[in-house]
Amino acid sequence: MTEITAHHGIFRDTELHVDDTGGSGRAVVLIHGWPLSGESWSEQVPAFQAAGYRVITYDRRGFGRSDKPLTGYTYDTLTEDLHTLLVELDLDDVTLVGFSMGGGEVARYFSKYGHERLHSVVFASAVPPFLLKTPSNPDGPLEAPEAARMTAGLTADREAFFEDFTTQFYSVDGVLKVTEAQRQEALALAAQASKLAALESMAAFASTDFRDDLALVSVPTLVIHGDGDGTVPFEGSGARTHEAIPGSELVVIAGAPHGVTVSHAAEWNAAVLEFLAK
Repeated sequence: MTEITAHHGIFRDTELHVDDTGGSGRAVVLIHGWPLSGESWSEQVPAFQAAGYRVITYDRRGFGRSDKPLTGYTYDTLTEDLHTLLVELDLDDVTLVGFSMGGGEVARYFSKYGHERLHSVVFASAVPPFLLKTPSNPDGPLEAPEAARMTAGLTADREAFFEDFTTQFYSVDGVLKVTEAQRQEALALAAQASKLAALESMAAFASTDFRDDLALVSVPTLVIHGDGDGTVPFEGSGARTHEAIPGSELVVIAGAPHGVTVSHAAEWNAAVLEFLAK
């Protein structure tokens, strides 16, 4: 475990909590989804480490064990945090794996910092290219009234919102695809997030347009998604990201919910490890 300073502030620095398995293998940086933390990768870290990779997870600002500042929840700043981590740990030839909201940092990285430090990337059940349905984005899977409902629900009753959200996160057609204990683990991680960070980050992943960022992706890319994902539906997100990145590989996991990294961990890990070995 370590802490890195993601941002030097006038009154207070912003520290990010990082877990690094170490070792001499190629670095794989796992970027967690909303509203969880780096601990949500518990099914992946030992498997990837056993395969010889140096596995690094971190808690996004405002979440988990990282600092919870009042600002900095746009994708430009969140991607700056990611870049700072790569620089501070002196990482090159890295694979970035962005799950859900974390796919946004992966996409934005190319437009802000290029590909020089990167070996490959994975968009896992990820929010790009653009979630919100607008006149210029008619295939966006998130309707504006639903986005407003989510914001109102989280604002009014945080505990009730996360209770429902984690259930949907791991369900397909109303059927929970993980154990109740696993859902409770996710609920406990969500409880560590600051309410401000959760609201600001929700607005960011809902309304940020990554279409221009995806046009700059220039390293080997895997898009992996569950076909039962009701949180970030495959047709409006993963399918479009795959189409937007020439030469990208696509793996669709049958019957898997949004939380596929837990519900179908063995199948998901095998597919990503196969990609990493190339």
